Amino acid sequence: MSAAAVTAAIDRNIAHTVWRANQMGSYQADVTATGYQSLDRELPNGGWPASTLIELLLQQAGIGEMRLLQPALCAIGRKRRIVMVQPPHLPQVAAWAGWGLPADRFVWIRAARTADALWSAEQVLRNGSCGALLFWQPQVRNEALRRLHLAAQGSTTVFWMLRPLSASEHASPAPLRLALRPAPAGVSVDIVKRRGPLAERPLYLALAPDAALPSTSYRSHHAPMDKHAPAAVASRSVPAALV
Repeated sequence: MSAAAVTAAIDRNIAHTVWRANQMGSYQADVTATGYQSLDRELPNGGWPASTLIELLLQQAGIGEMRLLQPALCAIGRKRRIVMVQPPHLPQVAAWAGWGLPADRFVWIRAARTADALWSAEQVLRNGSCGALLFWQPQVRNEALRRLHLAAQGSTTVFWMLRPLSASEHASPAPLRLALRPAPAGVSVDIVKRRGPLAERPLYLALAPDAALPSTSYRSHHAPMDKHAPAAVASRSVPAALV
């Protein structure tokens, strides 16, 4: 075998772990299309990668982040469950049903302490029974982020962690970090970090009005949390709390 052939074979085998600064990287895991072609073109492998930590850094909650994720959540929810840990407000099941996703596809976990929330998210990733995990956490230590990313790497779950925009000023092990800001009839997406070249400018995505957009309320009761049980078991009473 020639030296050129050997080099080409090596490049193919390690392409998902090594990337050049001027080229788009790749993931070994599967990806889910974002539903926005312009965003897919800016992401390695053309979509949301599974088996990794994805950070969505929000200027504030409710700026369109759920509509941004709607196409991917619908695609995942048709086959597997979706887990939400520490959402800022109570999800409305009727609105999710308007997207064509029944209530039994969702698990909602509300923990009293940050440690319990981190534990729950890690157990969801290690359990492997869910297709997507959304985890809202305003403050988290870097070592906790590393644990979550390591747990995600051993799963096939698409894992979004939603954090404040100010977190972009700090280092993170997440291979993909997107900063989201409100924009007229849409959202502005700034790619803070990716396996590829630096993004030259923020990306504007138009978000079409959706009458079935999941809204939130301020009902105070939450699902119980049992740290000593698997995450899926601890959340069995969640659907009743969401109705």
